[in-house]
Amino acid sequence: MKKYTEDEKFMREALKQAKKAYAIGEVPIGCVIVRDDKIIARGYNRRNTDKNTLSHAEITAIKRASKVVGDWRLEGCRLYVTLEPCQMCAGALVQSRIDEVVIGCMSPKSGCAGSIINLLQMEEFNHQVGIKKGVLEEECSALLSDFFLHLRERLRLKND
Repeated sequence: MKKYTEDEKFMREALKQAKKAYAIGEVPIGCVIVRDDKIIARGYNRRNTDKNTLSHAEITAIKRASKVVGDWRLEGCRLYVTLEPCQMCAGALVQSRIDEVVIGCMSPKSGCAGSIINLLQMEEFNHQVGIKKGVLEEECSALLSDFFLHLRERLRLKND
């Protein structure tokens, strides 16, 4: 049996969340928040399902983790996410004072952890978030590619 690193283990849990999003027709993005080597919160993309712009995986997980911790400050926590956070989620991560974000794959069109801008590590803010990139990158990227391939196929069939 293959031995996974701690980061791979938790990213696999984030991928499970992403697959939940996929199963309900959402863009497959998932995340988990870890504190003291235990998952304290999970989230997956539900924007279309909830009809709510704020229903990103990271925002859901941050809300849940804050309830578990009993504080809006998530110091001592790491967030594992399958896709690089957008500007809203990156801002929420800075505001929550989370220690580190571990990213599966980058998002060249909307990512704000280095692809377009790095909001997580701007010296002007009172908190900077550590970043680790490329954990299970191929699996995270393949899930997204598969989703969009099938979406395009469904749209093509619908329009034929």
